[in-house]
Amino acid sequence: MQLTDVAVVAGTRRREDGYLVADARIARTGVQVYLGREVGKAEMATVRVYRPGDEVFSADTLSSAAHRPVTNDHPADLVTSQNWKQHAVGQTGDEVAGEGIFIRVPLMVSDEAAIRDIEAGKRELSAGYTCDLDWTAGKTPSGEAYDAVQRNIRLNHVAIVARGRAGSEVRIGDAAQWGAAPITDKTPEKEITMTLKTVTVDGIPIEVTDQGATVIATLQSRVADAAAKFTDAETKHQQALAAKDADIAKKDAEIDALKGKVLDAAAIDKLVADRADLIGKAKVLAKDVKTDGLSDADIKKAVVIAVVGDSAKDKSPTYIDARFDILVEDAVKKTGESDPFREIVKDGLTPTADELKPVHDARAKMLADMTSASLASAN
Repeated sequence: MQLTDVAVVAGTRRREDGYLVADARIARTGVQVYLGREVGKAEMATVRVYRPGDEVFSADTLSSAAHRPVTNDHPADLVTSQNWKQHAVGQTGDEVAGEGIFIRVPLMVSDEAAIRDIEAGKRELSAGYTCDLDWTAGKTPSGEAYDAVQRNIRLNHVAIVARGRAGSEVRIGDAAQWGAAPITDKTPEKEITMTLKTVTVDGIPIEVTDQGATVIATLQSRVADAAAKFTDAETKHQQALAAKDADIAKKDAEIDALKGKVLDAAAIDKLVADRADLIGKAKVLAKDVKTDGLSDADIKKAVVIAVVGDSAKDKSPTYIDARFDILVEDAVKKTGESDPFREIVKDGLTPTADELKPVHDARAKMLADMTSASLASAN
């Protein structure tokens, strides 16, 4: 593929013999953007071509820049020995060197007409060369993406041009004669045929170049990705808040449940009185029955078993309650009005201090447990 690079003729001077000499940067490393049709890829809107340093500064590439013909504008064909006299107006020197990202080479213009063109303002240089395009996509060491790589770069000539399509920047040049030219905003309108396409941005249709459409599409994609990430983050945030609210509601429910279990003083006193009454009745019905550490239901069952026998062991709680009440009623009936049992139970039983000690101990433990539960729920 035939290609060109462009640079400004800088540091020019005439020698005593009238020849003009100058140093020129004629090629550089890096990624440059081309229209796809300019590099044989009409199906692609734009192509990013990478020129790596190991290709630009290879010995073969640098040596190809020495003793190259200088032409006034690009010829239609490669400059060879057969057409050199027709096209050459000067020649590059042999002190070719790398200068940062550029190839620098001295040159001399020996044609008076060409020198006058330069002095009149035709002051840009465009290096014509050939190369192979390796269509292997990748990223540069700095992370810049590209679609193809230039390899086997060989300079053919350096042309004096009125204006390169990239202005004063070094770049691949004249598409009309030498293949691809990077897209820049300094390209004269007369040198390009611009194809526009309509792109809608925020509901407004605008006409842009293929490259502009590609850039806009990329930006729109990034905006959409950012919006999607924001929406996802907001959703996760709301989910986290909902989960936190659920935890708080659960804790509040637990606190309410604990509060519901806390009894007031009157209720506690009633429980104690009922417990004392039950123990008193149990001691009257079965003097030797043990009540310590037993629930009300277990006390009743122990009394019924003590009076009735082991046949009551497997009876249901309902049966035990009913049988206990019957035993109490029977005891009252059998003894009559003057019976001491009737006198004890008619106004409620009053157990002795020793009998009530387990009850009082249980009441104190109940109060302590409820106090601890209330403090824990408040925290």
